[in-house]
Amino acid sequence: MSDDDLSDLVPPSDPSASGAENAPGTPADASNPAAEVPLEEMQAPEKSAPAAMTEKTVADLEAIFDVPVRVSVILGRARIPVADLINMDEGTVVELDRQVGEAIEVFVNDRLIARGEIVLVENRLGVTMTEIIKAA
Repeated sequence: MSDDDLSDLVPPSDPSASGAENAPGTPADASNPAAEVPLEEMQAPEKSAPAAMTEKTVADLEAIFDVPVRVSVILGRARIPVADLINMDEGTVVELDRQVGEAIEVFVNDRLIARGEIVLVENRLGVTMTEIIKAA
């Protein structure tokens, strides 16, 4: 394909057709870097008052009541070498970092929401909340 064939595909460039020649804020002689560009001072938009908070009701939250969440109760933690982990057998006691009677942590979806105490409820373990953690 020759250059003559390509010229049929590309329209001729006409600076006045694109409006680039007289665009606002551009100097008449773009090749002269010393030409000054007129600047206009701009005003910041006015801030509107924050939207008024509306009273939320239980009905507003009804759509999320059936969303499942993961609740984890952390009794304590331990850091042990792999060799000790491999040697564990039935009856092995793992010492945790908490004292008897110390508050345990309650997490919902990996977020700490409360601290509490372990209780026995009909041969099952439960947690009595002693402190609710407010969202920061």
